[in-house]
Amino acid sequence: MHCAKAVTWLVACGLWLVGCAATGYEPQATGQFSGTSALEYTRKAVSFGPRSAGSEALGRLRAYIHSELKLSGCQVIRDPFTARTPLGPVAMENIIARFPGTSGRAVAVTGHYDTKSMPGISFVGANDGGASAGFLLELARVVAGRPRKNEVLVVWFDGEEAFGEWSETDGIYGSRHLAARWAADGTLARLKALINVDMIGDKDLGILQEMNSSAPLRALVWQTAAQLGLGRHFLGWQAAVEDDHVPFLRRGVNAVNLIDFDYGPANSWWHTERDTMDKLSPASLEAAGRVVLEVLRKLD
Repeated sequence: MHCAKAVTWLVACGLWLVGCAATGYEPQATGQFSGTSALEYTRKAVSFGPRSAGSEALGRLRAYIHSELKLSGCQVIRDPFTARTPLGPVAMENIIARFPGTSGRAVAVTGHYDTKSMPGISFVGANDGGASAGFLLELARVVAGRPRKNEVLVVWFDGEEAFGEWSETDGIYGSRHLAARWAADGTLARLKALINVDMIGDKDLGILQEMNSSAPLRALVWQTAAQLGLGRHFLGWQAAVEDDHVPFLRRGVNAVNLIDFDYGPANSWWHTERDTMDKLSPASLEAAGRVVLEVLRKLD
């Protein structure tokens, strides 16, 4: 997701601009994702202030997410663990919302809800941590009311951000922990696909083609965006980005990372006090949500 995550630019290929009118494609309308609702969930998350792993503010956001998930009627699974960080042991907790299916297979949609610890500035992470938290709450609301064959697992990762410099041991704590847990309990063997979302609230939404991602799943996402008339948000730009999908990729999971890593002029709003709610758009969140939901339907 970040320069600290060894972002390597590869190729610039322009935009994919294919609309529904050109393809004759008619997506399923059941269960509408509301960008306005996702933005309000994000606003609530941001209202708790800076939310680094182990902080009281993140604990308050966690309690809020739990309270909202109760309204969806899903099974909520707590996944607490202690991370070894450069600052010493830090208590963290992933949140998993489980929506049962009938196929025996599962799909996961994931993102992080913590913000980077930024001493000396008030970093509220509206896009980087807030948008993914809000997006997933809206997704859970919609999934609860949709028919499905595959079990759907919606996951809020703790500890995505590094405490110091990004490295193999500092960062993506929650996803590293859950990938190991799911490998041990058999969940990974049932997992058909994992879609990770990060920084998808930018008003000028441009999701890059993340080249660590599984090629077939990435192609399915881009094809779906084009069919929905949303190809302008899913770019031809290619980059390899380390994010919360990587621990799953390393264990053989079909996984894709949806990330806009051009946030502000020359990415100048990333990890700064300028990452605030006024930079976000409900239309961007809705575009990402519509594509993800349609991909989930296709995976069924």
